[in-house]
Amino acid sequence: MPHHAQTLSALHQLPNQQLASSPSRNEAQPGSRLGAYKAAAEDASTMANSVEVPSAEDLWVFGYGSLMWHPGFEFLERVPARLIGLHRALCVYSFVHRGTPERPGLVLGLDRGGMCRGIAFRVAAAARERTVTYLRAREQVTTVYLETVRRIELEDKARRQVLALCFIVDRSHVQYAGRLTLSRRLHLVRQGHGRSGANRDYVIETVQALETLGYRETDLHLLAARLLSTHQGEAIPVGDHK
Repeated sequence: MPHHAQTLSALHQLPNQQLASSPSRNEAQPGSRLGAYKAAAEDASTMANSVEVPSAEDLWVFGYGSLMWHPGFEFLERVPARLIGLHRALCVYSFVHRGTPERPGLVLGLDRGGMCRGIAFRVAAAARERTVTYLRAREQVTTVYLETVRRIELEDKARRQVLALCFIVDRSHVQYAGRLTLSRRLHLVRQGHGRSGANRDYVIETVQALETLGYRETDLHLLAARLLSTHQGEAIPVGDHK
């Protein structure tokens, strides 16, 4: 399937359609992470320089990880929301923000199936271009995500449905980790430290953001509990649970 970028002016017209994607990396192996990371960074630089078309429409952005507690951009509305058909998973090796190619961390991505609850941010039309530019610089350092537009449901009284910009994991990317055992996830998160800080803090902050919304996700909460226990010197044996 050819990869291309749709103009931002079409965001409100293209439900469930890919906005931009990274080149296929099926040939890349975990052992060649450093080389693949450098190549991906060049791809990201090219994508960040793409020309955007101004739009009169406000932009909705769906946050499911660090965007929930640290969006980093101005917004008009912040509303709890749900996305059907994708779920939140620690399925992305982090080479930059929470790890390095030599000692990767593990961060969240939207993966196939299920449902994800998060935060929807409404951005003013006037701030649309700079917000997307900011998000690409932040999320697409190694082009591990596919920029897509998906229909989400706002969890407000009106139960509005809107189209939102989402970042979905690219399963063909060398940084796609798939489903790891608890012990492996714990190891990666413990060791991970990158440009944005400790991987441990990322997981705990995300869990706290979910709890503030009244959400609980077993896998993330279990991992956070193990991280907190070991950090306090009360190590709990961890088996290879799925």
